[in-house]
Amino acid sequence: MLRTTMAAIALFAGATLPAAAQWSFVGGDGEVVTLDETPVRIIASQDAAAGLIPLGIRPVGIYADSAVADAKALQGLDLTGIEIIGQAWGEVDIEKAAALDPDLIVAEFWPLETTWSGGADVVTALSPLAPITGPEQGASILTLIEDYEELAQSLGADLSASAIAADKASFETALTDFKAAVAAKPDLTALAVWAGTDALYVAATQGSSELMDFASWGLDLIDPEVADDRGYWETLSWENADKYQPDLILVDNRSATTMETALAQPTWTLMKAAEAGQVTDWPAFWLRNYAAYASELEKLTAAINAADANLAP
Repeated sequence: MLRTTMAAIALFAGATLPAAAQWSFVGGDGEVVTLDETPVRIIASQDAAAGLIPLGIRPVGIYADSAVADAKALQGLDLTGIEIIGQAWGEVDIEKAAALDPDLIVAEFWPLETTWSGGADVVTALSPLAPITGPEQGASILTLIEDYEELAQSLGADLSASAIAADKASFETALTDFKAAVAAKPDLTALAVWAGTDALYVAATQGSSELMDFASWGLDLIDPEVADDRGYWETLSWENADKYQPDLILVDNRSATTMETALAQPTWTLMKAAEAGQVTDWPAFWLRNYAAYASELEKLTAAINAADANLAP
């Protein structure tokens, strides 16, 4: 099993391996992981798997935040032959993980949480098995995908493969169309939300990589006045659901029940956009590859094109 770190190598005077024989990666936490060979047996978080599999890097195991069938990031990906070692946030089957004899754990570093995918309990369980590294879940999904490209290439992926090129071309077309739609309606405002039975949660742009992308590409997102949950959300009682009046509402689509919950609330339609049906999907927190991003941008672009940009006061 591959375990050697830079610090461990330095302990053995005169025993440093040739640079060509080493593999290293600078993780999202700023730490360098160095191994004596390119890792092959990889356990990945669901998001890391969604970033790597389309680039030709297949993990031996995946731990997910929920039932794999419900994990948006993994939808449409071939998981044949991959061991599922966790299907709930913060939980992992350590016996299954150990049996996979991993060389590397690939996850994402979440700066607002200052930990890796799955949380502290998963990190504690997996870190004795292999080093943990991966990109930072930061200011842009596009940048995150590019970080996965860098990681995949270091692991042996051929980024010139036709399928990868086709996915990237589809994304670039979708992005061009999105920017054109936004430019055509400069007065249109949008609001990203998650609907719970207890309250309506309004997303802060700076807490979501894809929302930061949308804003950087010209979409005018309404930011909540108070992001009271670690910088992610403002919580509104359903009686105050109309505090903000956007032209277009983006609803977290990680679960179909979120939209159903919103529609079941009598005060949902206090927002003029909801009453007018100017509502579309927000691909919240789960985009990790060009194909998925292209598909979601196309839906958002269609909604922008169809929306009345003068709906809100």
